[in-house]
Amino acid sequence: MLLWFTGLSGAGKTTIALAVTKKLKAANYKVELLDGDVVRTHLSKGLSFSKEDRDTNIRRISFVANLLSRNGVIAIVAVISPYRSLRDELRHSTNNFVEVYINASLEVCEERDVKGLYAKARSGEILNFTGISDPYEAPIFPELICYTDVETVAQSIDKVLKIVIRKIR
Repeated sequence: MLLWFTGLSGAGKTTIALAVTKKLKAANYKVELLDGDVVRTHLSKGLSFSKEDRDTNIRRISFVANLLSRNGVIAIVAVISPYRSLRDELRHSTNNFVEVYINASLEVCEERDVKGLYAKARSGEILNFTGISDPYEAPIFPELICYTDVETVAQSIDKVLKIVIRKIR
């Protein structure tokens, strides 16, 4: 299975993905987490945030996630992946793809931003920042939506675990 978390920076993708990963590992499932920040440090080092480089980054992540999934591992991916067409491309090239939209308003994401990235984007220090100077195209028909600006983290985790268990069985 490929469990693909998408949403704005600060929406809660990594928080939920980490918790789901830990719970599935504790239940003896083979699971690997590919987090956007970690992948950019290793697999996609040197890529910019242009549309072309973002697409390259997502294609690299999806390649690795597909390899894992094909070999019996639950691949959990937590990346912004702002462009719908690329997520749809992935959906059509992957067996058992589950898109989880981590939905929080831009205002809430900005409030949660401990790194100050949104402020830097608004001041022009960071270019091509998703949600500010670059678009985020929300999924139209994700398998699951977690509304992290109104749900607790535990509620979102439970929703994700339910869909994973249902799809595995």
